Amino acid sequence: MSIPESVLVVGASAAGLATAESLRRKGYRGALTLLGAERHLPYDRPPLSKQVLSGAWDPEQTQLRGREVLDALDAEFVLGDPAVALDAATRTVSTASGWTRRADAVVLATGIRPRPFPGSEGLRGVHLLRTLEDAAALRGELLAAASAVVVGDGVLGAEIAATARGLGAAVTLVGPQAALMAGQLGPRVGELLGRVHAEHGVRLRLGTAVEGLTEVQGRVSGVRLANGEVLPADVVVVAIGSLPVTDWLEGSGLLLDNGVVCDSRCRASAEGVYAVGDVARWHHQGHGAMLRLENRTNATEQAGVVAGNILGEDRAYTPIPYFWTDQFSAKIQVYGMLCADADVEIVEGSEDDRRFVALYRKNGRPTGVLGWNMPKQTRLHRQALVDAADPSLALQR
Repeated sequence: MSIPESVLVVGASAAGLATAESLRRKGYRGALTLLGAERHLPYDRPPLSKQVLSGAWDPEQTQLRGREVLDALDAEFVLGDPAVALDAATRTVSTASGWTRRADAVVLATGIRPRPFPGSEGLRGVHLLRTLEDAAALRGELLAAASAVVVGDGVLGAEIAATARGLGAAVTLVGPQAALMAGQLGPRVGELLGRVHAEHGVRLRLGTAVEGLTEVQGRVSGVRLANGEVLPADVVVVAIGSLPVTDWLEGSGLLLDNGVVCDSRCRASAEGVYAVGDVARWHHQGHGAMLRLENRTNATEQAGVVAGNILGEDRAYTPIPYFWTDQFSAKIQVYGMLCADADVEIVEGSEDDRRFVALYRKNGRPTGVLGWNMPKQTRLHRQALVDAADPSLALQR
């Protein structure tokens, strides 16, 4: 395999930047371009729902690298110009402004966009959270709001609810699951997290479907539940999942299905095209299944593998999935897969003390480890997942 003379990374956020940095770190000296839809230099998104929304951080503190470090990459940054088309056969990308670039290798790192609530477009007071601008707009409204409703009981919705409550608003969180973040934590720990939210004044309406939004003169006034009840709201935050940004790839020649479909090396279905981060759906050899992970750690780890494969390493990407979340006093870390029907054992600490490590098993086999305010111990228990994995696989460590 020949080393490409030019690499174009489409997406200039965490995954795209990590790919560029990994290429340089591995000795790549060819032409390197990062194309970003946003005008900002690469910044970190997890703080948006916490530090930035709360006001603890200025937006500038989310920037992933300073200008001097970025300059040292010797890369061209083309920002504020979203990609609109890819000819996969020739690896040519076109943008909204008419800019066109062909490269020997193209890395797709366009991430995800929030899923809007149907019919809410253009309704004032309804917010999604993905960008710095989103965080600033939401913070401004929450500071003036008496009541807020968060629609969505996953990670983002729970984090926003916790932060909004800290800003002083009366907060109600609505979602279809029986327990908060049950899909990510399982019902047992999800119920504990729900108790933490309730203790801090968040009103939970779980196991509840949202039918629609109410409005007065073009501004949201409430959230209407399936039973007809209306929850009054000055502000509504929608956190009902996300969509991989692949619409611009329709007609490109790539296989698209809940993301950019890739093999175990994160290679898309056209020669010289790769995908990384939230937009990549790849074959995980360890699980024998297609996975698409939406978290910060995956973006960085996958970028390293993609960069290596561009340079000829031929390495499968077989990570132990990992994510974390901070809500009120709870700092939760998760390794592996936490099946809803898994057997859960507290292997260290105590739920009553709210400092513990839980091991999740399915059919007697460890599948996941969760830590609650015990980060060091959680990392140590992660070894159970490494030991349970196929030893022939090169797990990310």
